[in-house]
Amino acid sequence: MNYWLIKSEPFKYSWEQFLKDKQTFWDGVRNYAARNNLRAMKKGDLALWYHSNEGLEIVGIAKVVKEAYPDPTIDDPTWSAVDFAPHKTLKQPVSLATIKADKRLQNMALVRLGRLSVQPVTAEEYAIVMDLAGMK
Repeated sequence: MNYWLIKSEPFKYSWEQFLKDKQTFWDGVRNYAARNNLRAMKKGDLALWYHSNEGLEIVGIAKVVKEAYPDPTIDDPTWSAVDFAPHKTLKQPVSLATIKADKRLQNMALVRLGRLSVQPVTAEEYAIVMDLAGMK
């Protein structure tokens, strides 16, 4: 299994709305690195759900339920979408400030590549975030 981090602005699409919807497709990615990360996702992979711009915190875990397919919002095969379903809500959100303050996470893509909307997360980083979220 692989781990990822996906960013969503809560005023556009929040974790709470995702829970209500029970499934969504991740579309609108127009960055090649982020697109390649979407294409690398496999069914069953887990993605940390990060509220960007407001909140600045990881709030939940989504599960890949359908691997990459052409983005249905644009007539251009260059871009891809992936389907996610909610997996778990974190017991306590993990803020960007907490992540940046933890020396074990200094190489996490969220710290190094702050603007990338779809990022890989190592198994070790995932375990540390779970610990910070009280999810042992």
